[in-house]
Amino acid sequence: MKTIITLGLVAAALAVSACNTVAGVGRDVRAAGDAVTSGAESAKR
Repeated sequence: MKTIITLGLVAAALAVSACNTVAGVGRDVRAAGDAVTSGAESAKR
C-alpha cells in the first residue's frame, strides 16, 4: 500500500512539473513569435 501511495505522489509531482514546463515553453514560443512579428513590421516601413 505504501508503494502505491508513493508512486501516486511521484506521478502527481511529475504531472505538476510538466504543466509548468509546458506553460514556460508556451511563453517562450509566444515571445519569439512577438519578436518575429515586430521585426517583420519594422522591415515593412
